[in-house]
Amino acid sequence: MREPAKTPQPLGGEPLDLADLLGRVARGDQDAFGQVYERLSGPIYGLALRVVRDPAQAEEVAQDVLVELWRKASHYRPDRGSATSWALTVAHRRAVDRVRSSQADRDREERSAAPAPEYDEVAEEVGTRLEHQQVRRCMRGLTPTQHESITLAYYGGYTYREVAELLGVGLAAVKTRMRDGLIRLRDCLGVQP
Repeated sequence: MREPAKTPQPLGGEPLDLADLLGRVARGDQDAFGQVYERLSGPIYGLALRVVRDPAQAEEVAQDVLVELWRKASHYRPDRGSATSWALTVAHRRAVDRVRSSQADRDREERSAAPAPEYDEVAEEVGTRLEHQQVRRCMRGLTPTQHESITLAYYGGYTYREVAELLGVGLAAVKTRMRDGLIRLRDCLGVQP
C-alpha cells in the first residue's frame, strides 16, 4: 500500500493550504505541484468524466488541466474564490470545450459522409425549357411597345438611351414602357415583389 504524500509545511509545522501551494507552484516549486496534483487530480478527473462521459477523454482533459495549473498557477487570485473552485472551473471549461470539439468533429464527419445530391441533367434541362416557355408566354401578353422595349434591352443588350434612339421615342417613354412591362411579367410569372 502506498504511503500518503507528505504535505509541504511552513516553518510553523501546519500543512499549507491549496492557495499557498499554488503560490509556490507559480514560483516553480515542483514539490508543491506534486501536492496540488495529489489533492486535485481526483476531483478534476471526476468532474471531467461527468462532463465528457468517456474515461479516456476525461483522462486527457484532466492531464491538460493539471498542465495548465502548473503553467498558469500565477493566474489564481485568492480574493476571487478558493483554489479548488478555481481549478475545477478550469477543468469544467476544458471538459465543455472537449465535448463541443467532439460534437463538431462528429457533425463534420456526418456532413462529409452524407451522399451529395445527384445532379439530374435531364430534370435541369426540362426545368429550364419550362421556364423559357413560361417567359415567352408572358412576353406575348405584353403590349407591342412594351415587348419591343424589353426585347431590345434584355435580349439585345441595349441601354435605355439606346432603346429610345432605336425606337425614336423619348427616354422617359421607354422607361415607363419597360417598368410597366416588367410589372406585367412579374405578375404573369408569379414572382413576389
